[in-house]
Amino acid sequence: MRDDPDTLVMSDDARVVDRRPTQPKIRAAIANLQRGDIVIVERVGDQESGDWYVQVLMHEDNTLQLEYRDGVPAEHYQTRTVSREKVVAAVLGWVKGEPG
Repeated sequence: MRDDPDTLVMSDDARVVDRRPTQPKIRAAIANLQRGDIVIVERVGDQESGDWYVQVLMHEDNTLQLEYRDGVPAEHYQTRTVSREKVVAAVLGWVKGEPG
């Protein structure tokens, strides 16, 4: 199931931060991003091969780069914004399996 929190892992690219991140923990991780920081939420344990993740990187110019990968390199998308609220909404939507 796409919204099962047991299938999610949150990391900062160097270490696992939480093996079952809740929405408040994900929201806090994004709210606390500093320049150069990254938050990655990854689906693990899916039966299909490939990588499913969403990640947020805070750039030096205070923009947030939001990326997600839907299994294969051809399904890797990214955008940039200054709105943490939009990034939080997008990441939580991805966690819930919402389209778009």
